[in-house]
Amino acid sequence: MLKETEAILADLISFPTVSSDSNLDMMAWMANWLEHHGAKVELFADASGAKANMFATIGPDVPGGVVLSGHSDVVPVTDQVWHSNPFHLTERDDLLLGRGACDMKGFIAAAIAMADPLSQTPLKRPVHLCFTHDEEVGCMGARALVPELERRGYAPRMAIVGEPTDMKIIEGHKGCCEYTCRFHGLEGHGSAPARGVNAVEYAVRYVTQLMSLAEQLKTRVPANSRFDPPWTTVNVGRLYGGVAHNVIPGFAEVDWEMRPVQSGDAHFVKDALEAYVETELLPAMRKVNPEARIETQVIGEVAGLEPMSDNAARDLVAQLTGNDDCGVVPFSTEGGLFQEMGMSVVICGPGSIAQAHKPDEFVSRQQLSQCLTMLEGIGRSVAA
Repeated sequence: MLKETEAILADLISFPTVSSDSNLDMMAWMANWLEHHGAKVELFADASGAKANMFATIGPDVPGGVVLSGHSDVVPVTDQVWHSNPFHLTERDDLLLGRGACDMKGFIAAAIAMADPLSQTPLKRPVHLCFTHDEEVGCMGARALVPELERRGYAPRMAIVGEPTDMKIIEGHKGCCEYTCRFHGLEGHGSAPARGVNAVEYAVRYVTQLMSLAEQLKTRVPANSRFDPPWTTVNVGRLYGGVAHNVIPGFAEVDWEMRPVQSGDAHFVKDALEAYVETELLPAMRKVNPEARIETQVIGEVAGLEPMSDNAARDLVAQLTGNDDCGVVPFSTEGGLFQEMGMSVVICGPGSIAQAHKPDEFVSRQQLSQCLTMLEGIGRSVAA
């Protein structure tokens, strides 16, 4: 099984599925493989027609079962110094190198390799293979796919997200919500500030309110939070506006993010900002310019994965791997979206996040083998 997984991984790495480019060729290749080995495959194209999600099912069409989840996109190799072709699988001792080797085509290859033995097993519950686009740029694919799965009545019991964790069990991560806020005021001469609407001034007031909310979030720490830091964080990444010392800026822009430890924190921040904008900022801006406006663009809202005391996926993977040590991580995954769908979720996959996004990215044969052992056990569990 390991040799077949390596061969599949070589094919997957040969598809340069950088997030800015299409993933359709890779999806077509995987669909053909899976259908040939007994899976029912559905492809869901995005609005552009250049990207697609895949949801494949092996076994009976009944509720329950397990989702094996991975994202097809990879980060760019531009300006990185590789010692081999990043889109050609290269062997170095026990390591398999290539863009996406650990993040996360290694797990996808292992899941695909399991299609043949699973299709020949009398499963009592289904195994679903869920492969998405654009995870690296805000989980765009999964955010579109989850409501479609709900609309079609899919109800898996659990999900295994194969992000690179060194095959350690991860049961929680913070969310990641990114926004761009644009302030449209009224330009004018700097000698008469009252005749203009200084967009930078209102952007600064917005950021000041945001920083006040960031301090309040420190008082909302969930009991026994294991994250570092344990509260929801806020970061202002960019503040832009203005053209010269003596010109009232008519436009400003703020890029910011928050990393919620619980979904209620995201609602707390957004509701407070909306109220501040509607009751304080806009009325003041529109006293001078009735056309003044503030627009917020949602760049991405990735749900966090909240650790749960009752987690069937965690318990199953712990049993299969013999590892009861469960942790949390600072990076985001698609796991929170599956949790919102009602599944128990765990993150566990081959490779290390320390290798992801770096030159000479690799996954080891040893961890691929461990992953296959885990997936074989999952197959047994849905056949029992």
